[in-house]
Amino acid sequence: MEFLLYLAMVPALGVVAQWLAWRTGFPSILVLLLFGVTLGYFVQPDAFLAQLTDGDQTAGPNLLFPLVALSVAVIMFEGGLSLKISELTESGSASLRLVTIGALLSFIGNTLATHYILEFGWQLSALLGAILVVTGPTVIGPLLRQVRPSRRVAATLKWEGIVIDPIGAVLAVLVYEEVLLQHSTPEFSSVMTSLAWTATVGLVLGCAGGAILTQALRRFWVPDHLHGVSALTLALLLFAISDLLAHESGLITVTVLGIWLTNQKHFDVEHIIELKENLRTLLIGCLFIVLGSRVNLADIGAIGLPGVGLVLALVLVVRPISVYLSLLGSPLNYREQTFIAGLAPRGIVAAAVSSVFALGMESRTDLNIPGSEQLATVTFLVIIGTVGVYGMAAGPLAKFLRLADETSNGVLIAGADAWVRDFASELAGLGLRVLMVDTNYNKISKAKMDGIPAECVNILNEHVREELDLAGIGRFVAMTPNDEVNSLALRECKTLFDSSRLYQLTFKSKNTAGRRGLTKNLMGRELFGEGLTYTKFRELHSVGATFKSTKLSSAYTFEDFLEKYGDQSVVMCALDSDGNLKMNTIDSPLIPVAGQTILAMVNATPIDKNHAAHAHEAGIDPAADSSATNSNAPKVSDNV
Repeated sequence: MEFLLYLAMVPALGVVAQWLAWRTGFPSILVLLLFGVTLGYFVQPDAFLAQLTDGDQTAGPNLLFPLVALSVAVIMFEGGLSLKISELTESGSASLRLVTIGALLSFIGNTLATHYILEFGWQLSALLGAILVVTGPTVIGPLLRQVRPSRRVAATLKWEGIVIDPIGAVLAVLVYEEVLLQHSTPEFSSVMTSLAWTATVGLVLGCAGGAILTQALRRFWVPDHLHGVSALTLALLLFAISDLLAHESGLITVTVLGIWLTNQKHFDVEHIIELKENLRTLLIGCLFIVLGSRVNLADIGAIGLPGVGLVLALVLVVRPISVYLSLLGSPLNYREQTFIAGLAPRGIVAAAVSSVFALGMESRTDLNIPGSEQLATVTFLVIIGTVGVYGMAAGPLAKFLRLADETSNGVLIAGADAWVRDFASELAGLGLRVLMVDTNYNKISKAKMDGIPAECVNILNEHVREELDLAGIGRFVAMTPNDEVNSLALRECKTLFDSSRLYQLTFKSKNTAGRRGLTKNLMGRELFGEGLTYTKFRELHSVGATFKSTKLSSAYTFEDFLEKYGDQSVVMCALDSDGNLKMNTIDSPLIPVAGQTILAMVNATPIDKNHAAHAHEAGIDPAADSSATNSNAPKVSDNV
């Protein structure tokens, strides 16, 4: 029963730790490791399994590490699914340099630092140096989402973080097999033969698996509800087969499989990616909790100042030298190279690989390598140190280098009709970054003439969304005349923005009820108030309503504003004194206070309903956008 409780606590603590990291802004891996180490202080999983297996002390590690290996395979597969070949047009050269020249320089630097600072032997130093080459998508990804650097830098770091993991793992295997097991200096030909065989197995099985799965799905041999589990099952099977043929080649296999699937054009993989993202989040939490629970705080403390010195050497010396030398002559400028040099946290792959090798050396009594029992402990110390340093320093460094906006209060707006353009112009006047998208060229042209950044593109196009420059933008507002397009656009943009920052205009009355209507679960957060539909705003704008920004203070309160404009105004949003934008939504109505600047649509002249009715009978739309003939007609092709 106690072991059952432990198994239930691991995923629970993993989710709680990641939620706590989200709420506090701390790097999630630091919180996960803290939870894991704390759990390990009270409970040891190996002791549970030893009890269940009549005192067999090897039962825990023998069961744990195959599960760890399969979990890492899933994480790497999901990482491969996020790599778009199109990103290589901007980051290809730099990424290639970092995972080849940069990886070799990191290996040499890590080895020297470990040998001279921790005073390990050359064999163990080389193994630890190879393990610490990896960075990892589990730590790079969250930091990039938090910092939001320029697109070229983000693409370079993402490719490096995912591709370097199998390279580092394979390098560690070569060192382990050629140096530690043979107790001699390896022959160059032997090393190259092993490397070539490992790379070949990984590439061939990855490509073959991708081709087979692509054919099966595009020919509808597999039903839709089995797509995700079929891809997952194939990835795990190929990982195991690949590792049997060449040790650690499985990481190459699953990464190549993910890259193949996400870049093929025959079927949509969004539902597969969504399953893997959820599974990855759960596995990362469980892995760090379990592996962290096997770390003894006393062992980490016993390393002392040399451990701190190693972390500082890796952060301040090895990483900058490897990056600057490998990127000489690359398209990246000095500021971009400096940011990349300042970001190399270690993650789950380093923890898993070091734990596996530590177990292997414990079982080999003939090796007798001094310090081998500290391999996993030193690795966890480096993970904690690098994640802590880079997690705290990445944001300030990006701002100092002017590679990321200090805030993400900007707004992406779908729709560019006349009143929407006026609204966007007023937002820009408040100092917010605004980007408008629409498929109507006339509307976009007028937006640009008004000084509003705008793109004539379809927000529903996946490739368009990937290419948009969203630096400094953290909200999406769908304001087209078509409710269906608004809802679909929000669903498609869930990968770009948090659901709490996805907004749309409330549905027209015909879409709120009946079998012809739309269900509420298709909506994002409804803007402004009940009944304030696109048509309502267009009518208000057509009779002279304008957008007005008002700074509230103790001398001029929101009550004073209401007294002046009353029901002839609609509060759209409010800007805090610190630059934080708050949208007025039905689920969370704004209550403006002193110090805020409110943006409202103010209608000085009530709508003349009789005039609107007569105009309609005459075939005239009094709310039409005079800037383009029928530009507001609710046609899907003209709304996004």
